[in-house]
Amino acid sequence: MFYGLNKYIKNILPKRLFYRGLLIVAVPIVVMQITISLVFFDSLWIKTNSGMTRALVSEVKTFVDAYDNDETNKDFIIILFKEHLGFNIKYEKDKILPDKIPERWFSPVDRSLRRELKKKNLTYWFDTTNFKEVVDLKIGYSKGYFQFYIPRDRLTTSSARLFGLWITLPALLMIAVAIIFLKNQTRPITKLAEASERFGRGEDIDEFRPSGALEIRKAGLEFDKMRTPLTRIKLQIAMIKDKSVVEKLSRDVDEMEKMLNEYLQFARSGAKDKTETFDISVLLEDICKKYEKPNIKYFLKEKVYFDGRKNLISRCINNLIDNSLKFADNVELYLKKGRSTINISIEDDGPGIPQKEHQNVLKPFYKIDKSRSETKSSVGLGLAISSDSLGGLKVIISLPV
Repeated sequence: MFYGLNKYIKNILPKRLFYRGLLIVAVPIVVMQITISLVFFDSLWIKTNSGMTRALVSEVKTFVDAYDNDETNKDFIIILFKEHLGFNIKYEKDKILPDKIPERWFSPVDRSLRRELKKKNLTYWFDTTNFKEVVDLKIGYSKGYFQFYIPRDRLTTSSARLFGLWITLPALLMIAVAIIFLKNQTRPITKLAEASERFGRGEDIDEFRPSGALEIRKAGLEFDKMRTPLTRIKLQIAMIKDKSVVEKLSRDVDEMEKMLNEYLQFARSGAKDKTETFDISVLLEDICKKYEKPNIKYFLKEKVYFDGRKNLISRCINNLIDNSLKFADNVELYLKKGRSTINISIEDDGPGIPQKEHQNVLKPFYKIDKSRSETKSSVGLGLAISSDSLGGLKVIISLPV
């Protein structure tokens, strides 16, 4: 259960470093702001509004009770409440209260007012939305009702909006500042990762310069040092006085350099070539004619167009023909087009490849004949390049159309 939950959480989390860092910074800020808002809304704003509403309804009840006293001067009570409490009061005789109250059940103000009026056992009707600055309140009395126009600030405070504004703006400002800092901190890491990836493919990365925090700069400098090991070895060899030793070491370094160059060519095979539409029959004919060997025969279908990487396919066919010529006397190449594939067949009369070696020959630097490892003509990358560009080395190479 916990493993499945952990896996689910990992799947929904962002994968890039910048967004993970932003999540680490933004989530605590948002959670803290929400918590503070809830505490303020529940503990301060709602309780304050409830207290204000309770006091207001008590004042209304006091007015009704005082007005009901026969010894009280009615006009004097109305004037008194208007001057000291801001109530505009009018008695509407022989009128009945409206049936439907336009109250908002989601409004804390409406809920508080409704609750307090019920506690005082008053017959009431009110509308908190009809006017912007006042609340329309009607209280049933005798054969009519009292019409109260009460200032809205007697029921609620406007500090909630200001609080929401002041708590939201700093949060957005902090997140914006965090985004700027995170972007500046992750940019050097991203550049270092891109440079490492390009270096692994053998591309030119002369423009890379270490930057960012001290730890990132150290990693970048160490990466720079890794880029020229053969150059440093050659300089050390040049300082050796023993010519025989220099000659032996130089041969080894040259062999290493050749292997590295071949590997870089292998790595670049998928990095620089672009997809294009070309006539594959013309390409194969040009490749076969280039060898100028009568023992290479080709049978090609005309005008077979293919959308792919021309240089990769050319390199692949060259490598396959080269390998055939090393071990066979005759080579035949066929091109056929089916409904969904273009099939290229390369056949020779050589000894073939043992069944147990079929997978090994696709590996970089692997050669079946170990005795040939001393020569500089090959480092075992030909068939690997063919595998990389076509997806598998077969007697029949199938290209999807």
